[in-house]
Amino acid sequence: MMRKQKSSKYLTAPTRPIQIDRDRSVAGILQKMEGAGFQARALAESHNLWLEMLEDNSTVLMGLSGALVAAGMRRLISYLIKNHFVDVVVSTGANLFHDLHETLGRYHYQALPGVTDDELQEAQVGRFYDTLASEHEYREADEWVGNFANTVDHSRPYSTREFLHLLGRELAEIATEDGILTSAYKAKVPVFCPGVADSAIAVGIATSRVNRKNPFQFDIIQDVVEAAQIMARSVNTSVVLFGGGPPKSFVQKREVTASIIKQTMRGHKYALQIGLDLPESSATSGRSFEEAQTWGRVAKDAKTVSVLCDPTIAMPILVTALSQTGTKALKQRRRPQFSFGRELMVTFG
Repeated sequence: MMRKQKSSKYLTAPTRPIQIDRDRSVAGILQKMEGAGFQARALAESHNLWLEMLEDNSTVLMGLSGALVAAGMRRLISYLIKNHFVDVVVSTGANLFHDLHETLGRYHYQALPGVTDDELQEAQVGRFYDTLASEHEYREADEWVGNFANTVDHSRPYSTREFLHLLGRELAEIATEDGILTSAYKAKVPVFCPGVADSAIAVGIATSRVNRKNPFQFDIIQDVVEAAQIMARSVNTSVVLFGGGPPKSFVQKREVTASIIKQTMRGHKYALQIGLDLPESSATSGRSFEEAQTWGRVAKDAKTVSVLCDPTIAMPILVTALSQTGTKALKQRRRPQFSFGRELMVTFG
């Protein structure tokens, strides 16, 4: 049972998730931007590349990093999953925890001007740049995750993919609106979280272990095995990356993980990334697709687009445009079909 929300003068203006609007032609704007330069052109090209992925029956793996849900991107991501614009989701634990938090009926809030961080700390309100959340409500969500982890079979470990599928099923029973995990559960889209330990999901489970002797364990290696099998059985693969971090690294292991199942695989045929990180730092988030080609992660003849843009700006434009142009490609594409259990099975229909 959800507890009554505590009032706070700092938590008064909820973020408003962006709605899909089929009546306005954002796709038409992007088409005009094809003739422009700089990142306007790159964003337009990203739209065309995504459509080409779908038309080529490519298995599309989407990486999500940062705090996209807190910023209001949840409905957009859910739309992509429900309508099979993507086949596999790889996310930071933060996005998935924030999604769970909102599925439980909570919100993230816009920060009020002039409020100091000292005031927020005193009020137990956490800040992500210009967005706020109640620490009390987050702790309740931690507890909810820990309680759920205490209900599963503890005789064996779980891949993050299996655990998140079960979590989506549990949330679907109480959700008033679908988010990432519930949409993925209903659409049978696998969700992986390679950096789960660096998230509040792990905090909730760890708290349950300390307080209730919950022996739940993750089997991260099973995630690697299953991802390799998905890629091996696909005719070709694509990556769509909103930000970088562990999700970007995980989805670019196609050629590298081929040795697991003793197969030779080409790198990704299509690759799209949207983010603000630069390659000069050598960090994963900013690495170019050209660099990835040296490792065999992206095919030498791959079609790639990199957009230097905040994902929270690009995603609403790009997803709305796809909602207006992608119907034909979605109806005709041959996409992977997944069977969920302790192990993930994949076929193509």
